[in-house]
Amino acid sequence: MLSLAAHSLCVRATGYQQSLRSIATVISGNKTSKIVRERLKKEVEKMASQFSGFRPGLVVLQVLHSIMSVNENACVHGLIVQLPLDSANCIDTELVTNAVSSQKDVDGLSCINAGKLSRGDLNDCFIPCTPNACMELIRQTGVFVAGKHAVVIGRSKIVGAPMHDLLLWNHATVTTCHSKTPDLPEQVGRADILVVGAGRAEMVRGEWVKEGAVVIDCGINHVPDETRPSGKRVVGDVHYSSASQRAGYITPVPGGVGPMTVAMLMENTVQSAQRFLLKLRR
Repeated sequence: MLSLAAHSLCVRATGYQQSLRSIATVISGNKTSKIVRERLKKEVEKMASQFSGFRPGLVVLQVLHSIMSVNENACVHGLIVQLPLDSANCIDTELVTNAVSSQKDVDGLSCINAGKLSRGDLNDCFIPCTPNACMELIRQTGVFVAGKHAVVIGRSKIVGAPMHDLLLWNHATVTTCHSKTPDLPEQVGRADILVVGAGRAEMVRGEWVKEGAVVIDCGINHVPDETRPSGKRVVGDVHYSSASQRAGYITPVPGGVGPMTVAMLMENTVQSAQRFLLKLRR
């Protein structure tokens, strides 16, 4: 048996080790997106030098009637439709997004690109920008996706569903949770990698998170805050202060997935321009 002095020493040592437990490493979307933008800048400069000032072109549409003309415009290499559609009339969103040429669909939302992603044709499609951003942020941690248990909360066509496919084809075992999942805390607790895109402010509590997990928060929510001039502040879908005490890596909101999503849109556009030039060489 331990002497009282030895027992006291063990208790102090245990407490000391617990106090040394560092909070999660912040995965900065601002820093990572800057790295991506610098890389893309060099790629664009290379294209411009090889093809007489050539530059990738991106168009963002808020109305329907211009899609076909932009599809046929050789100077435009990326086309996205701003959602939700800005119209007083009821418009079929699927019809509009599928009207975008799959070769210019840098949002990756058309049924052709979504279908290719779902069957694992990752090198022959445009991957939606937010899931692509999440994967890039995970890569920045140095954590390998292959063999990990990943949990995705949310099943939207823009984030949740393609995120599931992307993790799956990168060899993770993937569980998708949604509003009908009865044991959400239990599912979250199993996740080595957790991606949350549910659209509910701070719904994932820190005590649910597995020790050392990678937590990627796609949520953007506004909650009341009397200390702010605007009377509100932006938070994610994860309760950051408590989750950061258990996670190994975590993205902040704002400054996490958001700026990386923009960077991935630029990357898809540059990739589209490169494919266009490759066809010209042939």
